[in-house]
Amino acid sequence: MKKLNRVNPVRNSSRSTQRLSTAGALNPALRGGTPYGAEPGIILKSNPAAEQRGIISNGVNAKGITLIELLVALVICGFVVGGIYRLFIAQSKAYTVQDQVVEVQQSIRGAMEILLRDLRMAGYDSDSITSKISIANPIIPGDHSATISYEYDDTHRHELRYSLMNGSLTRQLTIFPDAGPSSTTTDTVLENVQALDFTYGVDTNDDGALDSWVSAGGIGLGKVVAVRVVLTANPDQTNPDVKNWISPRTLTSAVTLRNQCLK
Repeated sequence: MKKLNRVNPVRNSSRSTQRLSTAGALNPALRGGTPYGAEPGIILKSNPAAEQRGIISNGVNAKGITLIELLVALVICGFVVGGIYRLFIAQSKAYTVQDQVVEVQQSIRGAMEILLRDLRMAGYDSDSITSKISIANPIIPGDHSATISYEYDDTHRHELRYSLMNGSLTRQLTIFPDAGPSSTTTDTVLENVQALDFTYGVDTNDDGALDSWVSAGGIGLGKVVAVRVVLTANPDQTNPDVKNWISPRTLTSAVTLRNQCLK
């Protein structure tokens, strides 16, 4: 019969204690037991350099951001917001200026159309047997004003005077009936007008054709058959940006006095 060797428990326990102490020296993370989140039996490697930077072994930054980093981020955000605000202001000013440019150009065109429409009526006389109106002076020329007369109906004559008054283009209408007193009304056609100039196309040999362009003083005995109008206006001056950036707008138009050419 073979004799079984008995294991000395004291010797075995000392060897086990030596293994545990050796393992603990090699892996300090096991000294306090199994780390939270790690499976039993898995040994986590320690990284002293990462622990110094505040980064734990699973890769999560436990330190956060510093006050200096926060201040730098705020300064950068301030520059970005300031740039966006300046761009918005510049675009708003440009939009306002362009809107005023369009407005003054449309206003000049509208005023010019009204003026040319009335100039075309100069000298109109129906020559009807029932008409009691006669036109002696179809147009009274001036360098900065013009007066037009035409027959409105058989009993009324209209006289229109365009002139520059207190920086505005005015239209003065006087109605002369065949009997009774006349009546006058004055309307403002365009504001912020800088200049209103008239030149006249003259027929000197009475052939119905235009011979030359002259000022009001150079007409003499010639017959006015055409009128050239130069109208200059400024935009609204209340906005300083518009006042500094936009130059006056000028529109030039010429019209033939059809009632003078055909007679």
